[in-house]
Amino acid sequence: MNRRSFIKNTLTGSAMLTLGLHSESLFAKDDFVKITILHTNDVHSRIDPFPMDDKNYPGRGGIAPRATLIKKIRGEEKNVMLFDAGDVFQGTPYFNFFGGELELKLMSLLGYDAGTMGNHDFDNGLEGFEKQIKHAKFPIITSNYDFSDTILAGKTQEFAVYVKDGIKIGVFGLGIDLEGLVNKQQYGNTRYLDPIKKAQYWETYLKEEEKCNLVICLSHLGYKYQNDKVSDIVIAKNTRYLDLIIGGHTHTFLDMPDAVKNLSSKSVIINQVGFAGLNLGRLDFVLERNTGAKKGYTSAVEPVTTYLKN
Repeated sequence: MNRRSFIKNTLTGSAMLTLGLHSESLFAKDDFVKITILHTNDVHSRIDPFPMDDKNYPGRGGIAPRATLIKKIRGEEKNVMLFDAGDVFQGTPYFNFFGGELELKLMSLLGYDAGTMGNHDFDNGLEGFEKQIKHAKFPIITSNYDFSDTILAGKTQEFAVYVKDGIKIGVFGLGIDLEGLVNKQQYGNTRYLDPIKKAQYWETYLKEEEKCNLVICLSHLGYKYQNDKVSDIVIAKNTRYLDLIIGGHTHTFLDMPDAVKNLSSKSVIINQVGFAGLNLGRLDFVLERNTGAKKGYTSAVEPVTTYLKN
């Protein structure tokens, strides 16, 4: 427990005390299902750990230590999902040399369930991303980029639905406005669609049509801004069914998730874990097996380090 600090939170009240049970006994109950959500954002081609002489993050990050940590968690938990919130590309010479192939191949080996696109994932243009997307053995989910008039038409998904131990998890993805942030020639005829409207559409579809018990947004909009720019906070406030926003873009280090009231006065959880793969985000949701009702969650920031012990 010295490697991570669990923070008890709740969706409707006082964490696991909602049920009057200790969290460990709760997870063992046959009447409940535990879903473990792991996530990264803004890894920026950080394949190797930071060097030991780095003044800020010596020995931190890196694909191999992350793989060890993920393997350890999967060995401990039954229902584990792994997501990324964009900006997989750009940041080290690996991207300059391999053009994103290595990043997507390694993410596939780590068993990512889905990812979304960040602005830097357009750095080699639509053609560059189209060349590499075949190496992703997981869906790239983009719900507010219309690629119909581009080379990426039909190669990304607007949503995905997963089933874990009888619990349905619905996922959609939101990307940031590329105008003024990315050169026009790099995103071509990509159409940026209103992220609030798209969030409202897909959360409703996943909840009401697909009957999902958990609705998750992979967001590269950014955590929050001083102006009226659309952010994760804004999305949370303007939705009704969204349970979790896994965020990116602003490289925000959250020690614990934020919780924002939505249009139904229910909490939407927002989490983001910095950049460069320094941390692995973790949320453990507990749901009733028969009804799928959410009873509570715990969260942890898992440092990714070369010193991780098996």
